[in-house]
Amino acid sequence: MQLLVRREKGKLNRRSRSKDAANLVQSLNSADPDVKEKAIAEAEKRLHEQEKSKEEESKTVVNRTVINTQASVRDTASAEAVNKDDFLAILEADAKERAKRRKRNECLANALKEKGNDAFRKGDYVIAIQRYTEGLEKLKDKQELYTNRAQAYLKMHEYEKAIGDCEWALKCNGKCIKAYFLMGKAHLALKHYSESRLCYEKILQINPQKESLFKDCMNKVNLEEKRMKDEERAMKEVQSGKLAALSIKELLQKLDRPDQNILYYTGGIRLLTGAIKDCTGQTLFRTNNGFSILKDNEAVRRGFCAERKNTAEVDLSVSLLFLWQAVCAGNEENQRLLLTCSDVNAQLPKLLSSGAPEIQKETLALISLYSDNENGRRLLVRHQDLTKWLQILITFVNSTDAKASSAMNILSALTEEEGFKTQCRVMLSTGVLPLFTQLLTSAELVNQAALAHCIGIMGNLCADAAIRMQMAECKECWQACLKLVDECYDVSTPKYQECLFAVLGLMMNLLLESNGIIQHFAVDISARCMSLLGEKDGRIVTRAIGVLSRILPTSSSAVEEVVKGGVVKKMIKFLKAGGQITSNYGIKTLSICTRSNRQAQEDLVKSDKKFSVLLKLLESENEIIVGNAAFCLGQCLEVPGAATSLLNSNVVMILLKHAGGDATRTSVQENAAIALGKLCVAERRHIVQLRKLNGLAILNSSMKYVHSI
Repeated sequence: MQLLVRREKGKLNRRSRSKDAANLVQSLNSADPDVKEKAIAEAEKRLHEQEKSKEEESKTVVNRTVINTQASVRDTASAEAVNKDDFLAILEADAKERAKRRKRNECLANALKEKGNDAFRKGDYVIAIQRYTEGLEKLKDKQELYTNRAQAYLKMHEYEKAIGDCEWALKCNGKCIKAYFLMGKAHLALKHYSESRLCYEKILQINPQKESLFKDCMNKVNLEEKRMKDEERAMKEVQSGKLAALSIKELLQKLDRPDQNILYYTGGIRLLTGAIKDCTGQTLFRTNNGFSILKDNEAVRRGFCAERKNTAEVDLSVSLLFLWQAVCAGNEENQRLLLTCSDVNAQLPKLLSSGAPEIQKETLALISLYSDNENGRRLLVRHQDLTKWLQILITFVNSTDAKASSAMNILSALTEEEGFKTQCRVMLSTGVLPLFTQLLTSAELVNQAALAHCIGIMGNLCADAAIRMQMAECKECWQACLKLVDECYDVSTPKYQECLFAVLGLMMNLLLESNGIIQHFAVDISARCMSLLGEKDGRIVTRAIGVLSRILPTSSSAVEEVVKGGVVKKMIKFLKAGGQITSNYGIKTLSICTRSNRQAQEDLVKSDKKFSVLLKLLESENEIIVGNAAFCLGQCLEVPGAATSLLNSNVVMILLKHAGGDATRTSVQENAAIALGKLCVAERRHIVQLRKLNGLAILNSSMKYVHSI
């Protein structure tokens, strides 16, 4: 009877385990990622337990005699073993089948994703959503299908669905930046500002390199929230019956009347401008379709867009520019909307080039509202074709102080934007450089303060390698720079001094390039710089030395000329006076001259008695200065008697310190080692000092540098 009960229990246990196995297999094929994940963990756990059980059985010494006397136990154990083997076999077969099926479904899902992407590119978002959905039916855990479908839902303004898809994408990949980005956009569209910010903060947490994207996204949230608050406040003022708010609405309605005299519209626009006194007024202008004045009123649009404007049309255009200044001052949403008006977008460059001074002045004032802040500049880069703006704005150097200053300030601000630099490359050689060189060669006829500012702007643009290369290869540009140096040197008024300072900075930047044109002008450039070393303005002297340090490596003839002109003695004089920047340029100039010119080496030994200047520079905290000073010293030690003059100095200790590895730059270590080696070769008594400092090993290692030069 007991045997029968045990057998029945065994059957029930086997059925239960078979049922568990079937349930587990079913869970492994579940569409729910959470269920599937738990099933995989359970399967792995059971497999691990089975492996552990097998290991324990192999380690156990079994008393077979006892087992054989227990027939029922043996049968039960055998049945369980068979059941476990069956279970493992089922799992293994299922795993293989699932892998094969997943591979097939992944191919189908990828094909559907591509079809969806193609439809999305064509703007057919309904079909795109269908294809992505079909792809998800093949593969439920494909993150890209969720984010792509979310993007399509955003285009269809189905924001809740987009958020749902982003949440599913994050279940597939918790660090999916695209999912957080799209979810942030959807929440923003739903006016869920806090949730939107949280999404963008997640992006920065996942990848700190996305700081620029984070700032852009947060800026959009802040602007949108401000826009909504402004509009709510404006609506309350209208509802409360405030006269100022109602007058804006009434004036816009009157301006909407068709077929009126142009003077009627000009007067109405001026009244409207006077009514807009604050942010609420700006908001009411926007919410009452104020930007449609130009688009919907044919008479206004025709007068504003006329190529050759009569007096009435000039007045109308100036009135509109005044209005837009009032509407856009400090209001980024209005700034954006104005630039999306096609007529305004197309007319801005033409207004800048207008023959009417009033139009030019007010156009510059309007653009200044954009260029004064980062978001405004980005709007200009995004919505305007700026390829001709550099050329147009440079022409204002010929204008009065106010317009010239305004134009240069706009240009200076725009050069901070990479997008502007990229667009400048297009017209640089054909449009900008001929105009710029003409201004340089006629400096006495233009606004010198504006010209100095303009030269500085061109120098800043040289940070862009493509722009710098084009300018450095322009022969006329170099000729104009040299002519301006000559004029400024002769006239020497404060405004000319600023031009001189600016043009030296431009030349320094251009000399980061190396080409045949630069080599051709090397002697002339270095001669002009030598003549400027006697200037009273220390800024100009420093830049002149800077130009020398960059032009001399390009020409041995230029080196010979400046050495004959006494450059070494002049540099020692400036180095004694000190100054970090001047010292940097001065010692570099000396290192170039002493590298290949014997007279320069001898001049330095004569000018710097006992190398007091070089020894002081060798103890500088600036390693570039130290490296060049060590190089100069090494070159001059070839002059007879130079090494002997250093016997009572601490030169061995200083060079040993740099050569022994205190310097982080390898070039500094090498230059110090070479100087140390030459010092001991030229004057053996320095070896005694070296031995006391336990530096013979470093001397031996430095000799390879000495023999290799």
